[in-house]
Amino acid sequence: MKNQELMPQSRLSLLACALSLFLWGCGGGGGGGGTVAPPVITPPGGSNWVSGVFLAASGFKNKCELVRTGQDIEGNRYLDTQGTLLDEKNWLRSWTNETYLWNTEVVDQDPSRFGSRTDYFAVLKTNALTSSGKSKDDFHFSQSTESYLLSRNSVPRAGYGARFVSFSNTIPRDFRVQYTEPNSPAAEIVSGVANFKRGTKILSIDGVDLVNGGTTQAELDILNNGLYPLTANEVHSFVVRDPGASVNRTVSIRSANLSTKPVNRTSVISTPTGSVGYILFNTFSPFSSEREISEAITLMKNGGVSDLVLDLRYNGGGLLAVASQLSYMVAGNGRTAGRTFEQLRFNAAAGSRNPVTGQANNPVPFYAQALGFSVTEGVALPSLNLPRVYVLTTSGTCSASEAVINGLRGIGVEVVLIGGKTCGKPFGFYPQDNCGETYYTIQFQGVNDVGFGDYADGFIPNNSPEAFGVRVPGCVANDDYDRELGDPSEALLSTALQYRSTGSCAVSVSSVLRGEGEAQKSLRSDAFSLTIPSEGLMDVNRDMSFIR
Repeated sequence: MKNQELMPQSRLSLLACALSLFLWGCGGGGGGGGTVAPPVITPPGGSNWVSGVFLAASGFKNKCELVRTGQDIEGNRYLDTQGTLLDEKNWLRSWTNETYLWNTEVVDQDPSRFGSRTDYFAVLKTNALTSSGKSKDDFHFSQSTESYLLSRNSVPRAGYGARFVSFSNTIPRDFRVQYTEPNSPAAEIVSGVANFKRGTKILSIDGVDLVNGGTTQAELDILNNGLYPLTANEVHSFVVRDPGASVNRTVSIRSANLSTKPVNRTSVISTPTGSVGYILFNTFSPFSSEREISEAITLMKNGGVSDLVLDLRYNGGGLLAVASQLSYMVAGNGRTAGRTFEQLRFNAAAGSRNPVTGQANNPVPFYAQALGFSVTEGVALPSLNLPRVYVLTTSGTCSASEAVINGLRGIGVEVVLIGGKTCGKPFGFYPQDNCGETYYTIQFQGVNDVGFGDYADGFIPNNSPEAFGVRVPGCVANDDYDRELGDPSEALLSTALQYRSTGSCAVSVSSVLRGEGEAQKSLRSDAFSLTIPSEGLMDVNRDMSFIR
């Protein structure tokens, strides 16, 4: 089972030729002797499938086996018309051929041989590997359009405002609190103590031992329902132990409908060589991210910071437009004016056009103004005009977060990486709804102002023992669950401050890797593992939906 860290959770001549192939094949007339009709092709399975021959995806778009009526939560009318399941799969096949980045590496298979649209979509991808041996396309998935829109609009979901991490989901289990949301039930102070703290270990829920119990379905249901409540106003009792504590305590907590707060916390840290800003930025996805990150940068500017620590250790991505805005706010107008934040590289057949939108493939600039997500469109964004930035990273730093690292490096801003290897996703997509399912297929690779985007094995600090990855100045450090995020003594932040002061890493890599602050996360699961909800898909990707 994959480790999970969670919050309670889209040619005229060629087309004409292709069309004629279904009827006659594709041939030409002989000189003055007339023409000879080619043989009729009878495709297998009754699907009119001919390997390597594709009709336009637009001919199958919105032809649905089950037709939706009305409008979605954003007020857009459904465009569905009556079709078949085969129409939906034919759309996936043609859409992949037109827009998938590695379209020539997809094995063309008869869609009629697959039972469902999602089964067919699962094979419409490359099987190639990166130099390190991991799948080149490890980001191919879909979800219901309803779920996608709820995530994109940051619709509140039931929970406590605590993100749990599973270090072990097999007995003896080890579940801890990764962080809490401000002003949430998890952060509420009761008898002088917050309900949950970073690193708090969950021992039991509603009388069931989480560590060694949960060996019946009834007990597993109690544990699952307590960790991840389905509705607001559920009250559950937890026995927990805080980091460094020798005794347990009992917490009674009520769930509420909550949205992820993009900027979780900020501070200005005084040092002998000037003030250092700290921003914990957890997602680019919700519309409020534009407002919150611009407010945080304004706070840093008013605080007179000479350096910035940008904590992206749990930021899996989201809107590329907001990543561009953040990068501008770090670097300022002098460094970004007329420069490219990210240029999109599509498949070879696309040429100079964006095959998804049909428009010219213009570069994504550094946006210096609000785009209207949650700040009035056209309002000038604040900036710090910094020549360097310290970025705190883990394997949870992905996609749009990595675009910030790459985009800033492309214009000469020094990025100092503190922590661990990033996830390695220089790729992105335009989420595409068809018949109630939203599909994510890799459609482009993002490259920076100097044309670099080859970091499929992630960015790594310069002293990392990792064999693969793009090396960046900085130091390896363990994610420290014994101290709160933003605490100057927390391992990643303290390492950043130390590197800023001395320009070197304070401890050897081997001692860092042996450190106890970062528990080893188990990849095992068994019949008694808890059911961990899937992470919001908008939270772990680079979304192009709102590029202007």
